[in-house]
Amino acid sequence: MELPLASARPSPRAAGAACPPLLFSPLKPFPLLRFPPRRPAAARLRLRARAAAADAGEAAPPGEEVFGGRRELTGVQPLVESLPPAARTAAELAVAAAAIAAGYGIGLRAGGGSRAVAVAGAAVLGAASVAGAAAVNSVVPEVAAVGLHNYVAGHDDPTNMESGEVEAIAKKYGVSTQDAAFKAELCDLYARYVYSVLPPGDEDLKGSEVQDIIKFKRALGLDDVDAANMHMEIGRRIYRERLETSDRDADMEQRRAFQKLIYVSNLVFGDQSAFLLPWKRLFGVTDSQIDIAMRENAKSLYSSQLKSIGRGLDIGTLIDVRRAQLAYKLSDEIATEMFREHVKKLVEENISSALDILKSRIPDSLTQAMEEVKIVIKFNSLLTTLSKHPQADRFACGLGPISLGGEYDHDRRADDLKILYKAYATEVLSDGIVDDEKLAPLNELRNIFGLGKREAEGILSDVKSNIYRRTLAKAFNTELASVPSKAAFLQILCEKLQFDPELASKMHEEIYRQKLQQFVADGELSKEEVEALMAFQVRLCIPQETVDAAHTEICGQLFEKVVKEAIASVDGYDADRREAVKKAAQSLNLKKEAVMAIFSKAVRKLFLSYIQRAKEAGNRIEIAKELKKLISFNTVVVSELLADIKGELSPTAETEASSVTSESEEEDDEYEWESLETLRKTRPDKELKEKLRKSVQKEITLKDDIPLRDRTELYETYLMFCITGETTNVSFGTAISTKKDDSEFLMLKQLGDILGLTRKEAQDVHIKFAEKAFVQQAEVILADGKLTEAKADQLAKIQKQFGLPTENAQKIIKGITTTKLSSAIEASVARGQIGIQQVRGLKEANFQLDSLISEPLRESIYRKTVEEIFSSGTGDFDEEEVYVKVPADLIISAEKAKSIVQDIAKVRLENSLVQAIALLRQKKRDNVLSSLNDLLACDAAVPASQPLSWPTPGELDDLYAIYLKSIPKPEKLSRLQYLLGISNEKANKIRDAASEGTLPIAAAAEEKEELTF
Repeated sequence: MELPLASARPSPRAAGAACPPLLFSPLKPFPLLRFPPRRPAAARLRLRARAAAADAGEAAPPGEEVFGGRRELTGVQPLVESLPPAARTAAELAVAAAAIAAGYGIGLRAGGGSRAVAVAGAAVLGAASVAGAAAVNSVVPEVAAVGLHNYVAGHDDPTNMESGEVEAIAKKYGVSTQDAAFKAELCDLYARYVYSVLPPGDEDLKGSEVQDIIKFKRALGLDDVDAANMHMEIGRRIYRERLETSDRDADMEQRRAFQKLIYVSNLVFGDQSAFLLPWKRLFGVTDSQIDIAMRENAKSLYSSQLKSIGRGLDIGTLIDVRRAQLAYKLSDEIATEMFREHVKKLVEENISSALDILKSRIPDSLTQAMEEVKIVIKFNSLLTTLSKHPQADRFACGLGPISLGGEYDHDRRADDLKILYKAYATEVLSDGIVDDEKLAPLNELRNIFGLGKREAEGILSDVKSNIYRRTLAKAFNTELASVPSKAAFLQILCEKLQFDPELASKMHEEIYRQKLQQFVADGELSKEEVEALMAFQVRLCIPQETVDAAHTEICGQLFEKVVKEAIASVDGYDADRREAVKKAAQSLNLKKEAVMAIFSKAVRKLFLSYIQRAKEAGNRIEIAKELKKLISFNTVVVSELLADIKGELSPTAETEASSVTSESEEEDDEYEWESLETLRKTRPDKELKEKLRKSVQKEITLKDDIPLRDRTELYETYLMFCITGETTNVSFGTAISTKKDDSEFLMLKQLGDILGLTRKEAQDVHIKFAEKAFVQQAEVILADGKLTEAKADQLAKIQKQFGLPTENAQKIIKGITTTKLSSAIEASVARGQIGIQQVRGLKEANFQLDSLISEPLRESIYRKTVEEIFSSGTGDFDEEEVYVKVPADLIISAEKAKSIVQDIAKVRLENSLVQAIALLRQKKRDNVLSSLNDLLACDAAVPASQPLSWPTPGELDDLYAIYLKSIPKPEKLSRLQYLLGISNEKANKIRDAASEGTLPIAAAAEEKEELTF
């Protein structure tokens, strides 16, 4: 951040009359204050060079470049200069005495001997002499100031001056150091010196400026207030220089110069700078800007001081750096950061040097690069040790281990650091022994490079792998071949190197694989090569399973290539291809299981290609054609190739064995499905067997490659093709069958074997097909849902035609009739024509209600039954009937039934009361009794917790009186009294009135009306 010199101005309070007077006047420049012009850095260097090269007698004193040239005396000043104070006083007294005497004589002569005139003349000349003496004395301070200037300007090193020298000059001229002219010269000299000491904005402070200024200020005997005024004047000078320049670079230079002035001034005056140096008031700078000036200049000086710290880390130097930090007023946090950056640069220099050497590939480059790395480790160890020193607080801040992690370019350099770390690890562990003494510097270097633990472990693992491999190669034909226990030897190698045995086992496997690949490059394994591989297996303790897996993978690729060429050959499976397959199967030392697995994989891949083309076909005929190609490929190519690979059975023998196996399978078949015509045709008769003598393999199937659903769909599609045959489209959109052969059913059997369908799964497809055909015709015959004797005979013929078992046919017929009946029943339920009695009748007829009537309809029947009970007018509620028997008949849960009853009862309870009141008003006594009984039935289902409310109590009394006349059961009358909210007293009155024949008006009127009829 830059300081706003343009805003340098006195504050309004400073200009106001009400502002209290300051201890000093920083705004009032001294009349003698003059600054030498600031030269560029190059010009100053040239001047210094010329001064150094000039002759000692001819060269101007260094002070004149700072304070200006010597000043000459004029007028009486040389006389004053030549006279000491005492001689000057004596001369003044002598002149005054002579003037008085001369005046007395002149007056005596002029006055004619008058004594009064003589005295007057003496007084006049005496006063003139005194005035002359006063004039001479007034020049003395100026002469003293000139003498002081010339003395300081002629001094070789102004900082070596003593305060007594300035006092001696003042004493020489008989003046005080506080005299205005003399003090002004002191201030002028101080300002010139401070201005010359401060470097320009493009140069950094050297660090000696503060002490030089303090020494010079003490030599001049200048107090802090006057010195502070000079610092403010310098600030104004820098501000004016900034205004006079129009160059942006020069403007920035002046800003930096002002920052240096703030920093140096604050250090010169220390704690008193807060009130001696009013930067904020005079120049409008903020506290943060002052802090920036202090911080940046302190960092610049401290950075120069850090250059004295090398990789040796002298304790005295560390103490000096700490003292310099405190003197520069630099915070510990910044000092710590700068110190760490400095040591990181030192480390990076060694790292860069090591990498350059390592990449140069010069002789002995690895050793030289490792020397640089060792310097880094030693330097880091020294930093760590000094950070734990008892007097570490006296040392430079930031001591501690180094880490390059987190740097902005660490990711970019991470690869180089890993290379260096790997090279060092290789050098340290080259003897094949790993111990704590070697791991300690490796861990330290990992922390220095900022590598993650996993990264370092990965690098060390690679290094250990390389060392283990080299050690193994040296000992393979010597020590390892001669030791009795190969495993113990290998275990010792791993323990010495702290190498993971699992990684060692993987390396052994890799070595074996490489050797195997080298041996089978010519396409076969000789006897010597097999023995060599056996030696590798034994000496490296490789398990047999690993060896088999390696042979299966590596040799299997070669064998698979040969098989694919034989299968995909355009010329067919000829003698040359057959010989190549046999040779590959025998010479690659593959196990039979591996050979079969490889062959099966290649064949199944081709099988899947046929299946994919079949799925992409447009219609059933095209699908069947692709499946026929698959069957032919399996018969003509795959079966013969498999026989050659196995090399055990000839095609004829294989055919006989296959026929024997087929016959045994047929004997084990379930006879109940022999009636299925399509399944029976898949078993060839003797004549067809003679035509198809060629064996067909059944070992390689698509059972694990295609889901069962897709395999059964393909089998069913081909089954449909076997039944319908190929068709040809003719005119008017019709199609006729042009080819139909029962031999297709034998190919269907082979297709089932290729698809990996079991006998049960194939039977299920045939049964499903037969059932589907039977269902289609049965639905037409049973369209009205009625099974007559004629329809049953017709269905029996169709069943025999399809060879469907009676049980399956009856199940289908029952399902169709049940579906038709269920539709009719649900329609009747929706129309309200079926109730609980009809449902019980269906149940007695062994109908499955859950399949005939859906659950919502059964709940609807139950709801209707409950509503009938609550509206029957009997007042009875049978819990067992409602909650147990009816739900059981309708297959409804007890909880659901109870919930339905409660919902209906709660609603009808109040509705029954309203209905009874309405009927009472209509004077329908019998209907009133029915409604009251319904009310009691609802209450029995859901007992009311409180009496029912009605706005006209008299009508409730009439209801009670009417129910009382019906001679009900006592418990029902009592419950009705509670529900109607009639007190016992009122109930007794109504009963007494009924006994005496004096009923209430409404009841009596009703009874009278009935008697009239």
